[in-house]
Amino acid sequence: MLKMKKETAVGIFVVMGLLAVVYMSIKLGNVQLFTDKYYEVKANFSDVSGLKVNAPIQMFGVGIGFVREIHIDQDKGVAAISMMIDKKVTLTDDAIAAIKTSGLIGDKFVKIVPGGLGDPVHAGDTLFDTQSAIDLEDLISKFAFGNV
Repeated sequence: MLKMKKETAVGIFVVMGLLAVVYMSIKLGNVQLFTDKYYEVKANFSDVSGLKVNAPIQMFGVGIGFVREIHIDQDKGVAAISMMIDKKVTLTDDAIAAIKTSGLIGDKFVKIVPGGLGDPVHAGDTLFDTQSAIDLEDLISKFAFGNV
């Protein structure tokens, strides 16, 4: 059997540990390394409460992408999001983007309801038919104080 020096064994152990840390950081951090299989689509909402970067985008309950960026468009007075959609999925400009909650108090995600009669959406295009997030706290306070 080949004998290694202690320094060599420790070096191999440290390298393996660093590789494990990098792997776990990518997996747990939800880092998207290869974004060339996606195209960008934008959408504007009046409210994106609770939606976060890297939130999933679903169509028919199947993941088709993720939220890349959320920012305020002060000129239009809206919250604008950039979505990365899988290139295998074709959207039309009459598709509806809605912010939904998974479960009763779960994380927010973007649900795409496909259109069918519109023109195909290309990279950089904007979906105009959107439904903002429903704020559960606002609904409860309106109900509790009789402002329904």
